[in-house]
Amino acid sequence: MKLYGKQIVHPWLCDSMGHLTTRHYMALFDDASYHLLSESSGWQPNDSAGPWRGKGWADVSQNLQYLAEMHSGSLVEIYGQLLRVGNKSVTFALEMREKFTGNTAATFESTAVYFDLVERKATPLCAAMRDKMSACLANQ
Repeated sequence: MKLYGKQIVHPWLCDSMGHLTTRHYMALFDDASYHLLSESSGWQPNDSAGPWRGKGWADVSQNLQYLAEMHSGSLVEIYGQLLRVGNKSVTFALEMREKFTGNTAATFESTAVYFDLVERKATPLCAAMRDKMSACLANQ
């Protein structure tokens, strides 16, 4: 797994019980997913004139498992890897770890489709993207 995010659990990200609240687990994983998808495919989210113009990703399936509490002040690292590359979609896994202990706090698996933002529908990955992503698969 490769590192895709570093964060700190700030007090305002915690709920009334004193631990990182559900909505912010999702935000941390979402941020890391953009880095994973960009680095593994070459996709550039702010490309307004090039080949990525009008293209993005749409999440279609997610599974989040909470394994340990994260409290205010915790330093978090998020690692990830691609699991599957299809014609229009990719499946990837992310793992949130406490920086100093290495303990896994949560795991996240997601499937996202490559998305035409103008047509508002899934679109095939180009051959270059598929090749680059296939080279990043976890089992290689």
